[in-house]
Amino acid sequence: MISTRPVRVLLVEDDEGDAVLVEALLEEVDALVELTRARSLQEAEKLLPHADCVLLDLGLPDTTGLDGLRRLLALSSPAAILVLTGLTDERQGTMAVAAGAQDYLVKDQVDGALLMRGIRYAVERKHAEETTRQLRDEQLHAAEKTRLERGLLPSPIMHGEDLALETRYRPGGSRMLLGGDFFDAVRLSDGTLQVIIGDVCGHGPDEAALGVCLRIAWRALVLAEQEPWRVLRTLHQILVHERHQPGLFTTVCMLTISPDRRWARVYLAGHPEPMLLVGDRVVELPRDRAGLPLGVLADSTWSGLDVPLPSGWSLMLYTDGLVEGRVVGDPERLGSERLISLIEGMSGSEPDWPRRQSWLLDTLISKVEELNGGELDDDMAVLLLSERTR
Repeated sequence: MISTRPVRVLLVEDDEGDAVLVEALLEEVDALVELTRARSLQEAEKLLPHADCVLLDLGLPDTTGLDGLRRLLALSSPAAILVLTGLTDERQGTMAVAAGAQDYLVKDQVDGALLMRGIRYAVERKHAEETTRQLRDEQLHAAEKTRLERGLLPSPIMHGEDLALETRYRPGGSRMLLGGDFFDAVRLSDGTLQVIIGDVCGHGPDEAALGVCLRIAWRALVLAEQEPWRVLRTLHQILVHERHQPGLFTTVCMLTISPDRRWARVYLAGHPEPMLLVGDRVVELPRDRAGLPLGVLADSTWSGLDVPLPSGWSLMLYTDGLVEGRVVGDPERLGSERLISLIEGMSGSEPDWPRRQSWLLDTLISKVEELNGGELDDDMAVLLLSERTR
């Protein structure tokens, strides 16, 4: 649809005769323009935010050559710039386009129709350039997101058929970049399974990069068969060294699942405890051995809590983004107790294996977002580990 709004043209011209000529040429063709005039570059800089197109004379009292053009281009503005030159300065017009102007016109070789056509062309070319820039930015963001996803959302080392693992990750709100939530799982040669989920406080690429760093370090330490307390200690040291601002911390939950799948050892560093799903019941694990988050105190220690695992168990690990969503009409956040009620309320309607675990996570997240009235504000990661039933 063609806009009927007048084109807002800013004429930057100190010569009275040339200014009158431009006004006459536009009146000659009944141009649908709203013309404003500036007599210096300093005056033009103040008026630039209100212009669609700038007609710029390069010979101004407070600038010389292409300096004025460069000053306008350095300002954040959607305005197109059409340079006006004299017969002897046509080469400078070409140089102006190379420097970033949308086009140039020679004053003594232009009539009203050509001037108006040049203005429209400059505006459309500026719009096209802006669209191309936005597309390029989106492509760069998408590439950045892909790189972060490869680090934050890895391919767990889960050879074997006795366990099933389902994971979900959602960045908070409509942000394109991932936040600092991360997770991983590694099965060792003796059948022991090591699992981690963590949350770097804050959002954005710096936190995401730190999450990638911690996850990769965790995998290397686990594959080297380091003791869990030593793994946490080393992650704490890495966090303190790599964090981009003092005081930034990370919460972590680590699990060790025995080779016979009959017990788990849980390590908590300021993180929500896992939920043990047994049949249609949800069992919250005690937090009596929960330690401080990584990056808080230099002498922090963490000890494990042994949890027996009945036949057909599932363990759900999550970051606090899942339970910190709002409930429409309620000042309180969702919280773990209402999350448990949601899970237990789904009992009896779930499909059979192998779709059960995937259905459970997707349905649960959908219910949480519905209660929130839309997308969650915080990043959210959920990991569901289950003993396969025959």
